[in-house]
Amino acid sequence: MKLLRYGKPGEEKPGLLDGSNRLRDLSGVVPDIGGRTLLPEGLERIRTVDPATLPLVGGTPRIGPCVGQVGKFICVGLNYADHAAESNMPLPKEPILFMKATSSIVGPDDDLEIPKGSEKTDWEVELGVVIGKPAKYVSEADAISHVAGYCVVHDVSERAYQLEGTGQWVKGKSADTFGPIGPWLVTADDVPEPGNLDLWLDVDGKRRQDGSTKTLIFGVSYLVSYISRFMSLQPGDIISTGTPPGVGHGQKPPVYLRAGSEVRLGVQGLGEQRQRVVAG
Repeated sequence: MKLLRYGKPGEEKPGLLDGSNRLRDLSGVVPDIGGRTLLPEGLERIRTVDPATLPLVGGTPRIGPCVGQVGKFICVGLNYADHAAESNMPLPKEPILFMKATSSIVGPDDDLEIPKGSEKTDWEVELGVVIGKPAKYVSEADAISHVAGYCVVHDVSERAYQLEGTGQWVKGKSADTFGPIGPWLVTADDVPEPGNLDLWLDVDGKRRQDGSTKTLIFGVSYLVSYISRFMSLQPGDIISTGTPPGVGHGQKPPVYLRAGSEVRLGVQGLGEQRQRVVAG
C-alpha cells in the first residue's frame, strides 16, 4: 500500500493511492497515518477496505509528511563506504547515530528554508524506515517484522553548524524544513528488498547523487536491531539510514544550496520529492 497525508500544514488527512494512482480519503477508516495506525492490526484494517469504496480527493492538494505523530527521528551517519570516503572519515565499526528534531519535518514538496546566516546548507537523499510494531532488544532476524514501511527522506544539513565550532550533528540537521519525508509511506510488504533500491538527487537539473542501498554498510535489519538495544522504537519512529556519495560538501570545490535552487530526489518505488530553496 502507498499511504500518505494531504492538506494544509497541521490539518493533514490520511489517504492512500489506489491502483490507478488516484488519491482516496482514509478519514473514515483511520484518524491519521501515524501512531497506532502503523501497528500490524492498524495496517490490516486499511488492507481490508476496498479502495474503490473510499471517497476520491479532487484537485491537487498539498501532500504533507507521510507520517504524523513522529516520536523519534533517528539518523545514521556515514553508512555508505563511498560517502565516508568523500567526507574524509574512517569507516564506522558500528552505526553512528544522531537525532534530528521532529520540528524539522515537512512535506515532500514544501519549500526548503536556508537558516539565517547559513552558508553551507547541503543535501542528502536517504531511505527512511518507519517503525510499526514496538521494538526493544529485537534480534536482527526478527527486525523487519517491526517495520511498517519505507519512505524517502531528505536529510538536509548545514555543514558549518554540524562540523565547525562545537561540531554537533544534531545542530546541523534540525533547522525547520530540514526533514522532508514522503510523498508516500510504502508498506513493508511492497518493498521486499530494501537493500536493493536506487537513490538519486538532482540540484537545478544536475545529477548530484546516484547510489543504491546495496552499498549500505549496515542494512535495515541490523539497524533496527542495533538501535533497539539503546532505546525502544515506537510506532511512527523514523530511522533515516544514511546517504550515498555526491553531497555538496564532498564536491571539489564544495557546492551548497542557495535561494532559488530546486532540488529533486527519489528512492526507487517510494516516490519523488521536489523542493524550492528559499531564504529563511
